[in-house]
Amino acid sequence: MRSIVMGLAAASTLLLATSTVFAAGETEMSQEYSNCVDKANAATPALIDCALAETKRQDARLNENYKRLMSKLTEERKNALLEAQRAWIKFRDANCAFWDDPAGGQNAAVTAKECVLTMTADRASELELANDQ
Repeated sequence: MRSIVMGLAAASTLLLATSTVFAAGETEMSQEYSNCVDKANAATPALIDCALAETKRQDARLNENYKRLMSKLTEERKNALLEAQRAWIKFRDANCAFWDDPAGGQNAAVTAKECVLTMTADRASELELANDQ
């Protein structure tokens, strides 16, 4: 019973955090993701599939913005961006791995996948903003 309550609390926290991010307009997710989540009807495996598919789309967006930004920079700035990107990847992976708590069951798996997705989308937006400056 305790694990069910904790799982529901974690899921509620995730949904609240995700709703807050979407409401603030800070994270750009595709319409495909929104449709997928709606169709998932809160089924954990389906939500994980939605997050994985959207992470691929956001990773492509991130890579596009990264390459575009790199093409504009001096050699010194390219090296700085490369170092920053490597550090960001290491942080994202470590941060999101923390949320994938084996004791947390399926809710922890969803939270970890959403972590990777949100951080990737946020980084893609950050690099896009840098391109626009």
